[in-house]
Amino acid sequence: MIGLVLAAGAGRRLRPYTDTLPKALVPVDGERTVLDLTLGNFAEVGLREAAIVVGYRKEAVYERREALERQYGVKLTLVENDKAEEWNNAYSLWCARELFAEGLLLANGDTVHPASVQRTMLDGNDRRIKEGRAPGILLALDTVKKLADEEMKVVVDPELGVRRITKLMDPAEATGEYIGVTVINPSAADALTDALKAVYERDPQLYYEDGYQEMVDRGLTIDVQPIGEVSWVEVDNHEDLAKARGIACQY
Repeated sequence: MIGLVLAAGAGRRLRPYTDTLPKALVPVDGERTVLDLTLGNFAEVGLREAAIVVGYRKEAVYERREALERQYGVKLTLVENDKAEEWNNAYSLWCARELFAEGLLLANGDTVHPASVQRTMLDGNDRRIKEGRAPGILLALDTVKKLADEEMKVVVDPELGVRRITKLMDPAEATGEYIGVTVINPSAADALTDALKAVYERDPQLYYEDGYQEMVDRGLTIDVQPIGEVSWVEVDNHEDLAKARGIACQY
């Protein structure tokens, strides 16, 4: 299994930082960025290879590539998204489709969380494999946090797995929030590739989570792994960035 970071977005709500940097390279702990934290998490759980989907201000990632490889001991492959400033992240994940068959631990490039999340995900996936019930897709789910309108909300059936995943839902209906970390098993490679393509062709502004919903609608099983009570934040704006800096210094 290898790591995958989606880091192609512009993050315009974080200007002026993102005038010259992609969101994943905004500092959150001294000189450490979200990308640093994510690669450090990958290394801590034993991953030695990772891919980064780049687009907006991609040259900044290319410039830091060798230094990041040395610092975290993770060999990096950069995958280019040619529509990063025009289309949403369903297409961004589709750009990494040739890696799906490797088995991936996906992390959004704007989420700050501890390595315990990755460990919980890998352990949960391994347990399901041993029990003969590994899903193609396993989502990290926060079932503790109080939800609001902006969150990526998930409804889970204990027997069937994910039923709905969308921001467009009454928070009271949701089981929890998807935190932007996914295990993609090789068995899901073709189905996920096809679902993402169907989604971005329908509307280029859709999220890759809409690809997950497409898979569910086609009768495929997507499971969730609760992460417990963990401090984490998705960094969309300056208020989130302040929270991220308070969280990142703890890890």
